[in-house]
Amino acid sequence: MKPVVLIVEDEAPLVTMLRYNLEREGFAVDEAANGEEALLRIAERRPDAVLLDWMLPHVSGLEVCRQIRQVPSTRSLPVIMLTARGEEGDRIRGLDSGADDYVVKPFSPNELIARLRAVIRRTQPEPEDGVLRYADLEMNLIAHRAYRAGKAIHLGPTEFRLLRHFTQNPGRVFSREQLLHRVWGHDAELELRTVDVHIRRLRRALNANGGSDLLRTVRSVGYALDSSET
Repeated sequence: MKPVVLIVEDEAPLVTMLRYNLEREGFAVDEAANGEEALLRIAERRPDAVLLDWMLPHVSGLEVCRQIRQVPSTRSLPVIMLTARGEEGDRIRGLDSGADDYVVKPFSPNELIARLRAVIRRTQPEPEDGVLRYADLEMNLIAHRAYRAGKAIHLGPTEFRLLRHFTQNPGRVFSREQLLHRVWGHDAELELRTVDVHIRRLRRALNANGGSDLLRTVRSVGYALDSSET
């Protein structure tokens, strides 16, 4: 299921740009053009995160953020404030209102999405036992070990990060560009074929002891962790 991001912004061109970049990166997008509409939408359908403009009609972004923090069901909802106000005092006011992060316009879409993932990740608790599970696969995040059908899988650091990402998002197809951003980081200057090399290594490690291939290649699209027969 795609994470839902509510964009609260009254500048239509900026909303269009944000929607395009977010949907390209696998997010679902909802919109609100003012603070009152934002609060109604959050009450109707709690999103996974909010991108919130400071200067809004009717109810300011600061007040929207304060009201989000006052309601128990949305108290931990990730909020990133978007604003042209870049002075230190403005940043402090934005963060004091309850925002998790503060991004000054104009901004890099890639950096914004990286920050968005970071605040969403912080609100998603790891498994209590520190173990991710999918099909016959187990990843112990504390011991940094992986097992398939009870047998150890020998992975390099990059393959471990790749497998962790897939295991946290089973069944979902990721393009090479998305994997570069999410596993290597959006600043990484690497060729797309780097992803293919590490996918081959990961697939070889996963299949070393037999069993069905858990990594599905979607031609011209990307890769997914998928145990279903195709």
